[in-house]
Amino acid sequence: MAPVLPTLACLAATALFLQQAAAQCQNPAGQGTGSRVLADGYEAKLLASGLRVPRHMAFDLEGNLLVAEQGGGGIRRITFQDNGGIDICVTSSQTLIPNGQLNHGIAVSPLGNTIFASSATDVYQYDYDAAAGTVGQPKHLITGMRQGGFHQTRTLLVPLNDPNKLILSRGSEDNVDVATAQESTGRSIIKFWNIDEFTGTAVDMASTGTTLGWGLRNSVGVGEDPTTGGIWSVENSVDNMRRLGQDVHNENPGEELNYHGLINSTEPNEFLGKNYGYPGCYAVWEPSLITGIDGGAKVGMQVTSAESPATQNTDAYCMAETQSPRLTFPSHTAPLDVKFKHDGSAAYVSFHGSWNRSPPDGYRLSRIDFRDGQPVAAQDSRDSVVNIMWNANNGACPNGCFRPTGLAIDRDGRIFMSSDTTGEIYVIVES
Repeated sequence: MAPVLPTLACLAATALFLQQAAAQCQNPAGQGTGSRVLADGYEAKLLASGLRVPRHMAFDLEGNLLVAEQGGGGIRRITFQDNGGIDICVTSSQTLIPNGQLNHGIAVSPLGNTIFASSATDVYQYDYDAAAGTVGQPKHLITGMRQGGFHQTRTLLVPLNDPNKLILSRGSEDNVDVATAQESTGRSIIKFWNIDEFTGTAVDMASTGTTLGWGLRNSVGVGEDPTTGGIWSVENSVDNMRRLGQDVHNENPGEELNYHGLINSTEPNEFLGKNYGYPGCYAVWEPSLITGIDGGAKVGMQVTSAESPATQNTDAYCMAETQSPRLTFPSHTAPLDVKFKHDGSAAYVSFHGSWNRSPPDGYRLSRIDFRDGQPVAAQDSRDSVVNIMWNANNGACPNGCFRPTGLAIDRDGRIFMSSDTTGEIYVIVES
């Protein structure tokens, strides 16, 4: 009987070794496109590749990642082996909703049993079983959003602090969509609906819902501060801006972080229904290039351009009648998403980068520090963000670098970031 104990001990040790080995995540996807640089205190790795233009993302209550694929892939469900921190890898990646028209927007209800997803023209709702990875038949909620131009994404958000609301952002038809000087067009606008008031027949987007904010050229990112319920958006401003006969587009206008207040408050929301300026008014980024302002231009000041429509073509109108951004970012950096830390101490913004600036700018993930529900930085700051992850060589962009697109924060506070043009998803961890 004496040899039995060593044999059992050996088997136990072998089993423990195999268990520990199995728990170690591998990284079969490699290092990712381009050469990334990380700020001190962060680490990152490529988590998935080969996706079909991944855009916005959301976690379900089981910790699975749902990804909207713009390249005709519908909604994808990714599961993980998670050993904590950066030690996480993909165990399965499968199509959950095979509707190739779904191209960008995705939201999961706070209860976790409903998915909302958007195409360029419509919004749908699906019953969802997160544990089984199954969905029901689509329910058609919102329609009437067909338009020309490049702005074909419809961003969705269901706030944690008001789970009966569905928020939708729709951009302009053109670079300067003059018709959107009228709120009634239903473009360049963020609206919301009460989910329990959808009756089974899809409603027209332009003529229903409540306006949260308008005069927003293309606010692709919409996020909620979970500690306050405050709603924020990031704005992609106009290309090729001219003013007073001068080409100022390389440094103006700035991209924007806009505040929309609380939609679930019993107190009046002073930001509800505000006009944020487009198509007539734009935020200054480089004041030295903006002339004709008494006392001089300042960062974030709303001013006109050569293309401003007749009803919005004076600086006095812009300053008096439109809402200035809470923060302004460098021109043509193209912010596509904004998501908050669980404790509200920071917001993360994905800067996709743009063709309309030389040298190229953007192509980075950044952090905005918050305190008491507002950014720490002043409204006219030119130094409001901390870069977390960026490309070592923007000259290789847009084809030879990662392009930050959608963001999702998991229950442990890790940042998951899609790169649409490269078909990748990264995980970034604060070490």
